[in-house]
Amino acid sequence: MKATNLHKRHLTTSLLLLFIIVFIGVAGFYTIENYSLLDALYMTVITVATVGFQEVHKLSDGGKVFTIFLIVSSFGIFAYSLSNIAIYAVEGIFAHYFRENKIKRMIQKLENHVIICGFGRNGKEAAFTLSNAKKKFVVIEKKEEEIHNLEENFGYPFINGDATIEDVLIKAGIEKAKAIITTLPIDADNLFVSLSAREFNKDINIISRASDEHNDVKLIRAGADKVIMPDKIGGQRMAKLVIEPDTIEFLENIILQSDKNINLAEISCDILNKCNLDKTIAELDIRNNIGINIVGIKNSEGKYIVNPTPDYHLDNQDKLFVLGTTEQIDKFKHYLESLK
Repeated sequence: MKATNLHKRHLTTSLLLLFIIVFIGVAGFYTIENYSLLDALYMTVITVATVGFQEVHKLSDGGKVFTIFLIVSSFGIFAYSLSNIAIYAVEGIFAHYFRENKIKRMIQKLENHVIICGFGRNGKEAAFTLSNAKKKFVVIEKKEEEIHNLEENFGYPFINGDATIEDVLIKAGIEKAKAIITTLPIDADNLFVSLSAREFNKDINIISRASDEHNDVKLIRAGADKVIMPDKIGGQRMAKLVIEPDTIEFLENIILQSDKNINLAEISCDILNKCNLDKTIAELDIRNNIGINIVGIKNSEGKYIVNPTPDYHLDNQDKLFVLGTTEQIDKFKHYLESLK
């Protein structure tokens, strides 16, 4: 990206110098030889480009002196400009801008997507997980080295900007987004993003990172739905690996591994129609029909029920946590839809 900005500055300088030399040439031929503006421009272009075409009419002595001055002064500028334009094209700078415009158009069409603020360690992991799950998302990052990393190594859709600026959030489609994950290193920035996100989108799910444990309450008050403290979670995980290593590895293998066939998935019961509401898990016979296990339920009151009994009555506001293969989970979703 730094190289791109350097080439852009060189190109801007080249175009400015070309404009100045053309302006001087047109003004000189117009004044000295009384050429029309079109003839003066024509003479300037063929002189600067050194193409050797015949002049409009025979030059006066003053015109010849001016032409010599114009050739000498413009030769280096013309060569310098051509080389910069060639570099700009050859090194794919034009392609960069075409790609950037394509990404902007794609972001404008996004709906129910996830916005990731910051592409540091936490942001990278969030983007990687969402990408593997084939979820739509866009990254907001302002650091030049991370933008270059996004372009060259990841190919994720991104916006080069500061997530604490409301216009940047709007460009990322905050009003149409499903969730926002703010992983900025400064808690105050995450708090500001949470406030802005909640203001633009009342229903958005806000997941915020916090470094200081005293800031989690402030972030919740600012609108965050969940606050994650990576240092605290990391310490707990390391301690658990000492106390119950096999249990932790088993859970991580199910939840975190990207190449697994066994999944722990969250499925909403809102696709059930009235005819199937208030039926028990046993009546739906999910285990025998599909082969998956319901390991937990989040009911309409927000309470979690671990390992629900077969006589539990389902409600359309329940969320089921099921354990099974990818194929079984897809089959289960189709099965619930078929009960409509």
